Amino acid sequence: MTLSKCFLDPAALASIGEERLDWRFKAIPPSLWGLTVNEAATRRPNLFGDGFTGPIVVLEADALDHNLRTMSAWCTAHGVRLAPHGKTTMAPQLFARQIEHGAWGITCANAAQLRVYRAFGVSRILFANQLVDPAALRWLSTELAADPRFEFSCWVDSVRAVELMTRALLDAPRPVDVLIELGGEGGRTGVRDEATARAVAAAIRDSPVLRLAGVGGYEGALAHDAGQSSFDTVASYARRLRELAIGLSGSFESGEVIVTAGGSAFFDHIAEELTTGWPTEFPVVPVLRSGAYLTHDDGYYRRVSPLGEHPRVESTSSFRSALRAWAQVTSKPTTDLALLTLGKRDASFDDGLPEPQWYRRDGRTLKLAGHTATKLNDQHAFVALPGDSPLEVGDWVGLGLSHPCTVFDKWSLIPLVDGEIVTGFVRTYF
Repeated sequence: MTLSKCFLDPAALASIGEERLDWRFKAIPPSLWGLTVNEAATRRPNLFGDGFTGPIVVLEADALDHNLRTMSAWCTAHGVRLAPHGKTTMAPQLFARQIEHGAWGITCANAAQLRVYRAFGVSRILFANQLVDPAALRWLSTELAADPRFEFSCWVDSVRAVELMTRALLDAPRPVDVLIELGGEGGRTGVRDEATARAVAAAIRDSPVLRLAGVGGYEGALAHDAGQSSFDTVASYARRLRELAIGLSGSFESGEVIVTAGGSAFFDHIAEELTTGWPTEFPVVPVLRSGAYLTHDDGYYRRVSPLGEHPRVESTSSFRSALRAWAQVTSKPTTDLALLTLGKRDASFDDGLPEPQWYRRDGRTLKLAGHTATKLNDQHAFVALPGDSPLEVGDWVGLGLSHPCTVFDKWSLIPLVDGEIVTGFVRTYF
């Protein structure tokens, strides 16, 4: 399963550039309506001078490229494969960039995401969840029949799930690979003990349409900060994952055994445990599924990432935030409060509020210190102002964002910028 290179359908990818811009895409200026995405990018419009309206979220090209190179180099140096979780961006153009930088596959979490991936021809997909819906499984069977190069695997954590999958996949053209998911105390899905795992493995062995290809799980549901207790919990979980794979060594039906975990907060500890301690000749393929590294952020991941503001691992460089929101000051009702034209419909707020970092007036962009977003309404951000705040109504404010996974889903088209110049557009499909 690991010999071929993951790829997308070039024609489907190219079709994104042929979509025409119009009122459906918020913040895009009317002067670009009627043009294709490619034509608009060719004009290289100015973000502040050519009619873009706030609020707007952009991707900074230099930081994006930097993060792609940094993660690729880190995975290569540490002997792990990367199947980034595409739910972060749901942007096939960015999937393609990740694959160009060595991604082994792309991870998804539900049937809707799976359909998007296949619409763009993603050839190797890890489905990091249980897939038990009969309609989705029947559709998967047709995809497997239509494309012999399509490689798919999903989680199972119960005998019941194996029975449901078997029933729905009886017409599948070839066995479907499954990984037994390991859970943990206080965690999410996944078997909680080896006895259950062995029962699930036995059910898979008896299924005419399933093949046991590895074990997997998610440590992020067990730990939530960058403290030693969290690190110990993650390392312990990864060791249990390794021990489960070794304990099931006689049950795997694939030539190689996928062992996968690793979000964007603890991939250093996962990689350390999944690349050591294996019996000689055990055919392990350690796979990380980190997705938020691509854009990083100015909040949660800046604090907890192994390559964040306080790096825990050796690397030539740390990640940089590639996401930026720009909004205007729409009101300054008191000397200590400003309201921005950005709210919950535009930016993430589930894991930290936007961080005011820059302001722009009369063509100049300057750093902003001591300003704090205290609350978001649907369409407003409340910003507490220091006594010497320079902000006035009409100024643009540049904000760092926290938790990219809940930013991308609010924007169907995101400008890619080099400074103030828009050099491209990234289309999302949520």
